[in-house]
Amino acid sequence: MKESFNYQDFLDSLKNEYPSESLPESLQALWYDAKGNWNASHDIAQDIPSKLGCWIHAYLHRKEGDKFNAQYWYRRANKPYPTFTLEEEFRILVDYILNTKELN
Repeated sequence: MKESFNYQDFLDSLKNEYPSESLPESLQALWYDAKGNWNASHDIAQDIPSKLGCWIHAYLHRKEGDKFNAQYWYRRANKPYPTFTLEEEFRILVDYILNTKELN
């Protein structure tokens, strides 16, 4: 992943058939989510053993409509259940990953 990779670069990468292997697993999970492949996204997220992985996992279950399961994963991530839209949370997640050292 290039040093100045930003949110727009991430969105631009969605035109590709597959995510770049240089993307960390956390961004690969969100890339698949953005492409409409919830299962691939979930498979990656559930194997990320960190609070970030729990947060992505929570977001995915929220998107799926499984509030009970999502609440569990938000607690594991030490995050409150969001009061903002899924689109806003997606942007927050991508920006968080791009702007911190916590990649997975």
